[in-house]
Amino acid sequence: ILVDKLSTRNRDGDFTKCLETLEKLFREDDDGNPSLDGVTQLSKLIKARDYRIDESVLNTFLHLRLLSEFSSRGSQNRIDKTDSTDSRKVKFKKEFRNKKYRKILKERKAVEKEFQEADAIVSHEERDRLQAETLKIVFVTYFRILKTRVPNLTGAVLEGLAKYAHLINQDFFGDLLETLKGLISSASFEDSTHGEPEDDTLDVPENPNPQHDPLRSTLLSTTTAFTLLEGQDAARSASALHLDLSFFTTHLYKTLHSFALNPDIELSSKTLRLPDPHAPSCQPLTTINNKVNLKTPSVLLLRALSSILLPRSVPPLRVAAFVKQLSTCSLHLPEKSAQAVLGLLLLVMKVHGRKVAALWNTEERKGDGVFDALRGDVEGSNPFASTVWEGELLRCHYVPAVREAVRGIERLVREIK
Repeated sequence: ILVDKLSTRNRDGDFTKCLETLEKLFREDDDGNPSLDGVTQLSKLIKARDYRIDESVLNTFLHLRLLSEFSSRGSQNRIDKTDSTDSRKVKFKKEFRNKKYRKILKERKAVEKEFQEADAIVSHEERDRLQAETLKIVFVTYFRILKTRVPNLTGAVLEGLAKYAHLINQDFFGDLLETLKGLISSASFEDSTHGEPEDDTLDVPENPNPQHDPLRSTLLSTTTAFTLLEGQDAARSASALHLDLSFFTTHLYKTLHSFALNPDIELSSKTLRLPDPHAPSCQPLTTINNKVNLKTPSVLLLRALSSILLPRSVPPLRVAAFVKQLSTCSLHLPEKSAQAVLGLLLLVMKVHGRKVAALWNTEERKGDGVFDALRGDVEGSNPFASTVWEGELLRCHYVPAVREAVRGIERLVREIK
């Protein structure tokens, strides 16, 4: 009944109540069997409706307990003790027991202990089996939506994959990376053609998905790609799996200026937004009714940059190019995002300080020529031909925390030299 009610795209009171009930079922399910039945029915509904469903229906998968507890297995050789409110031992009157009776009680306790351990092993194995089956259905649904390129569900799928990519089997890495590359390419084309109408036509069709953000889709795809290498020992076998993430690194480098000039970089899905006065139909102040996708583009950008810059095996040219670009972007970012980016640069300097310390030295330069900030190739932008002159302007920033962050980076550079 709940699943059938969610098949409609009209969000009325019954739809919201059924959605909240299903989310509560997923959150409070300790057994795993009800969640498996619910996910199976939802997957069949999504496929039968040809993926014409509301985005919130797909977001119910993010409330599954298996997505947060699948990596932690229960102990198979001991039973967790229940919490007791009173830890003091209660004294009982000793009962006289002869030697034969004590022996019988001892054997009975040993048998009960074996039964308890056997039940615990069976329950953990059964729960893991149900969770593995549920996880398989969730990711199969995600992959089908990605391959069919459903516009209004792509963002929700990327949210789920970006958060739970460490649970994906390594056999799907290659196909998933190719799909993510295609999504980034299409999002880049959509962003480049946005706001450029062909002629003075007034009959422009309304965007079927007004909340779709190409820049956010790019960030989610990049974050998912790098999360694949975190956990499951995939980083050690990256060469064996032929996983090349240079496409994602290069594309993120080229779009840093676009992110820095994005007015919604610090706005989440719960932020109150003003209606567009030039839109075909103006609506009152609204928020996106979404209780899961709360990460702002700034948070996603920092996560992707951390995955690219913080490993110690990053080449010096790549680190220097990103440090120079992020320093320039800090001049245009809002104060909170600027503080976060400068904090990331401080971590980068602690890891790769000796590689890029020359960027703060105006006397000695490691490169010749001119730095090209708009060049698509990261290593070919010639970053060592420039200096981080943006620090002089950031030291005059109106926010004291930003000024202090810049001074902290400069102190660390002086210590390295």
